[in-house]
Amino acid sequence: MKQNHNHVNSRSDESKAEPVRFEFTHPTASTVCIAGTFNNWHPEAKPMRLLPGGHWVKDTVLAVGSYEYCLVVDGKYMPDPLARENVPNPFGGMNSVLKVSQHV
Repeated sequence: MKQNHNHVNSRSDESKAEPVRFEFTHPTASTVCIAGTFNNWHPEAKPMRLLPGGHWVKDTVLAVGSYEYCLVVDGKYMPDPLARENVPNPFGGMNSVLKVSQHV
């Protein structure tokens, strides 16, 4: 998958940021990263950390808004199986959608 120029970056308030946790389980993966509109589709910018049992996590902070992203598992792009929403991308695959809202 190459960079998706159809970004979903409708941020309602750039100054508001919220903690976000990505989780994924894949017992045989050697690397898992996250690529999306929040990091210009550069997976090396958001590598996930391996925990026991093949559980991968990444804690980050993102501005309030809506984003498209994929998991990059051993170099292969795939939608997040835990995502609540997915949308088609221009390359014949699917992107996951993450909506970050302000917690009060």
